Amino acid sequence: MIRKIFSLLHNKGIIVGALILFQLFIFFEVILQLSEYSFQIYMFLIVLSILMSIYVVNKNDNPTYKMTWIFLIMGFPVFGGLIYLLFGGQKVPKELQKRDKEAVALYPEILWQNKKIMEELANEDPTAFKQANYLWNTAVYPIYKRTQTKFFPIGEKKFEAMIEELKKAEKFIFMEYFIIAPGIMWDTILNILVKKVKEGVEVRLLYDDAGCIATLPIDYVHTLKKLGVKAKVFNPIRPRLAIQMNNRDHRKILVIDGKVGMTGGINLADEYINKKQRFGHWKDSAVMLKGEAVWNLTMMFLQFWNYDEVEKDNFFDYKASHDVFDYIEDDGYVQPYSDSPTDNENVGENTHINMINGANQYIYATTPYLVLDNEMKTSLILAAKNGVDVRILVPHIPDKKYVFCVTRSNYRSLIEAGVKIYEYLPGFVHSKTFVSDDKIAVVGTVNMDFRSYYLHYECGVWFYKSKVVMDVKKDYLETLKKSHLVTLEECKKVKWPIRILRSILNIFAPMM
Repeated sequence: MIRKIFSLLHNKGIIVGALILFQLFIFFEVILQLSEYSFQIYMFLIVLSILMSIYVVNKNDNPTYKMTWIFLIMGFPVFGGLIYLLFGGQKVPKELQKRDKEAVALYPEILWQNKKIMEELANEDPTAFKQANYLWNTAVYPIYKRTQTKFFPIGEKKFEAMIEELKKAEKFIFMEYFIIAPGIMWDTILNILVKKVKEGVEVRLLYDDAGCIATLPIDYVHTLKKLGVKAKVFNPIRPRLAIQMNNRDHRKILVIDGKVGMTGGINLADEYINKKQRFGHWKDSAVMLKGEAVWNLTMMFLQFWNYDEVEKDNFFDYKASHDVFDYIEDDGYVQPYSDSPTDNENVGENTHINMINGANQYIYATTPYLVLDNEMKTSLILAAKNGVDVRILVPHIPDKKYVFCVTRSNYRSLIEAGVKIYEYLPGFVHSKTFVSDDKIAVVGTVNMDFRSYYLHYECGVWFYKSKVVMDVKKDYLETLKKSHLVTLEECKKVKWPIRILRSILNIFAPMM
């Protein structure tokens, strides 16, 4: 018991949370006392809440997000305006905005599109061309051919390939992950990284502070540096009242020598390879690229790494020479892309919506969370009403019960429109995939929720007529055999206390 208490007292998440709660208590206690003794201050706070509500209504933002804030502001009129000023007015820290703007300014010098490929795609499939063109014009990530692809339907397979490829590294290894946790998976990888450092390979690791707050020691970055690994923590969490913790690096990227790249839903922890059971069997997925498309992933990593560097990298020092890929035959079209919360473009969500709207026969999606805004829900319902076979696979055993309540609150309206919802009976689905019409697929880190669509840094790979497309479909259909098709009757039988709870939680969905 004493050991557990001591461990909790050294947990960064608990320490930060306690300090923030203490600051909030003092802040609101002072405001409450002042408002009780001064009618002018009380009226000022009420007027502030009204003005903030008017501001939110007229703000160019997601309607569901705005509705949540208006509810909070007007529900607590004395504190509501102040709460919004502290936590709602500026969703993205200024330093992150500045960094991303500087990176975007460099894009034209680093990335360019082969016009011949775009012309081929336009002639072959106008719908696919529009999606690729969107990612190029908006997210500024080119589409490639000359890229081998491989889909991993489970974490164990990706881990095997990852170990094999890491051992082959000769020049550099770039790794960027949301969660790292000591165990079989990470310890095996770290041993290889340390060995590669001794061989002269440059190893860089970037991990998210919030994602690792419960899994890694506070000073772990220094431990890595002592081992020769160049390490950084993304957006470190600090116990400040106006803290901005929402914008996390949810991407999972591995680049080796500029020749091999991997991404997908799989983090570096034992549950992702089913060596540790937390929520039943863990179903996840990833992709490996070998060829020209790896350059996009390399650029994504270097962009993040260089934002606080005085001397910036020459990105082209990490680009594999063109002739290295002469042996690679085309495997369709491959377009890795990234999404940032610092602009007004929801690339992750818009890519999903484009696929839904462009589907003629079917659209199959997997996601651990189904927390939808009106735009996404409308697209799914309209596709189903148009006769498209729309299927969504979610977990049966959730990792966050409150989010699962919101996920299930969306079932009835979707099922009534013809959308099929499946729950993965063996456990937890963490995979993020979309596939449609035997032609197009997306594998990446983007969940179907507000955090991925609006708040996190995310990435994915869009495929057209690649073998990955049919591999994703095959895996999807095999997984459905282990899943339960939710019926409308089941939704109607939900007891009213649970319906009320889901309705209340749904109000706060944009903040989950």
